Amino acid sequence: MTPEIDYANATHPFLDGAPKRMLIGGQWVAAASGKTFETRNPATGDLLAVVPEGDREDIDRAVAAARAAFEGPWRRMKPDERAALMHALADVLDAHYDELAWLDTLDMGSPIRHTRGSRRHLVGLMRYFAGQATAIHGLTAETSLNGDMFAATLKEPVGVVGAIIPWNGPLWATVFKTAPVLATGCTLVLKPAEDAPLTPLRFAELALQAGVPPGVINVVTGFGAGAGAALAEHPGVDKLSFTGSVGTGQQIVRASAGNLKRLSLELGGKSPHILFDDADVQRAAQSAAMGVFANAGQICSAGTRVFVQRGIYDEVVEAMARAGAALRVGAGTDPTSDIGPLVSPRQMARVLGYVDSARDEGARLVSGGARLDGPAHAQGNFVAPTVFADVRDPMRIAREEIFGPVASVMPYDDLDEVVRRANDSPFGLGAGVWTRDIGRAHAMAKRLQSGSVWVNCYNQMDPSMPFGGVKQSGYGRESGAQQLDEYLNVKGLWIQHD
Repeated sequence: MTPEIDYANATHPFLDGAPKRMLIGGQWVAAASGKTFETRNPATGDLLAVVPEGDREDIDRAVAAARAAFEGPWRRMKPDERAALMHALADVLDAHYDELAWLDTLDMGSPIRHTRGSRRHLVGLMRYFAGQATAIHGLTAETSLNGDMFAATLKEPVGVVGAIIPWNGPLWATVFKTAPVLATGCTLVLKPAEDAPLTPLRFAELALQAGVPPGVINVVTGFGAGAGAALAEHPGVDKLSFTGSVGTGQQIVRASAGNLKRLSLELGGKSPHILFDDADVQRAAQSAAMGVFANAGQICSAGTRVFVQRGIYDEVVEAMARAGAALRVGAGTDPTSDIGPLVSPRQMARVLGYVDSARDEGARLVSGGARLDGPAHAQGNFVAPTVFADVRDPMRIAREEIFGPVASVMPYDDLDEVVRRANDSPFGLGAGVWTRDIGRAHAMAKRLQSGSVWVNCYNQMDPSMPFGGVKQSGYGRESGAQQLDEYLNVKGLWIQHD
C-alpha cells in the first residue's frame, strides 16, 4: 500500500527519525566508517534525515555486489523477463509517485506541482525502456571474403555501471540512470548527490519490492570527493554515467583512464533562447521567462541567454520581467508555489555572487536581483526571479552557468549575427528558437551547435527522444533508443563453413 502522507505538516513516512542506510547487495547497511551527514529542507533549514557517508570501502562493497549479480542469474534472465520486471517496477513507481514527488520536494525544494507533474514522463520512460529490452539485436553482414563465411554482430551488456547524479532532479535522474541498466541487463552502483540523497534511497527500496534482484541496484550515499571519486576510478566499473558540472565531468574523464571505462557525460549548459521579431511576442516572452525560472533556474538546459531581435527587444524585456514578478516564490510544499528555494545556502551565495558581478560589469537590472527574506522566506534559500537587460556577451552572466533564476537578455539584428553569438560558447546542450518562418526554423536547427533545438517551445522531453550535449556539455545521450548503445558492447561473430 502507498503510505499516508501528512501534506499539511510537510511530513513523510520515509522520514521516521531513524538514520538512513545504504543499499548494497540487497542489504541496508551503514557506511563502513560509521560516518554520517545531514540532509535538510532548503525552504526551512529543518533536518530531514541523517544519511551514511560512504567512501571507497563502501564503493568496493557495492561494486563487488553488482559484479556478483551481473555474473549470476541476472545475466541469464531473458529479455522478456527483464521487460516484465520493468513493467512491474513502473507499476510500483506509479503507485508511489506522489510519495516520491513529495520526498523530492522536501529534499531539494522544487514545488510539489512541478515534481508531481513528471509522473507521466518518468513512468512512461520506465515502460519505454521495458519495450526496448526486447528490441536489442545485432546484424548480419555480407563479407567480401572467399569461401562460405557467416558474419554477424552481437550486442551484449557492458557489465557494472556506475552512475553519479545531481541534486536538481533526484527522481528524474534516478529513473534516467536505472531504466537503460535494467533494459540491457547491466547492474548499477548509484551515487546520489549529497544535497538530495533521499529519493534515490526510497526508489531503491521500491525496486526491491518490485522484484529487482539483490545487487542489481546498489545505492551508496556520500560526497563527491569520497564515494564519487572512488566510483569514477574503480577498476571494477565498466561504464560510468554522470550528470553534473563540467569541472567534475573533467575530473571523471581523468579518473576513468585507469581501466578506460566507457563514459557518458551530461554536463552543464548556457543555452541560447532566440526570439525573432515575427514570433508571437507574449508567448515567446513567457516561454523565455520559464526557460530560465523553472525549478528556480536549476536546470542544466535552462535558456539563460535570451537573444531578442531588436525590433521587439524592449517589449520582451518588459514581458519577461512581468512574468518573473508574477511567479509565486515559496516553499515547495505549498501547492500554490511556482518556484521553490535554491538547494542550499552555498548555491544561493553562488547565484547572488553572479548578480553582483552583473551589476559591476554594467548590466541593467530590470527585476529581482536579491534574496527574498520576508516572513515566508526568512529560513530558506530564496532568490527572486531576476532579469538583466543590455547584457554583453563577454559578461560572466552571459558566459558561465549560474544554475539560478537569472536571465541575461541581449538584443541582436539579424540571423547570421545571432547564430554566431549563440554558438560562441563552450557549451552546447539546448537551444530555443521562436519564429513563424518554417524555413528560418530549419536553417537555425541546422546551424545551432547543441544537442537539442526547440522551435516555438522550450525544454520539451519525451522517452522516445534522445537528450544530451556537444562541446563541453558532454557526450552520449540519455533517453531514446540511442541511449541503449551506451550500455551495450558490440561483438563481431565469424563462422567459416566448410
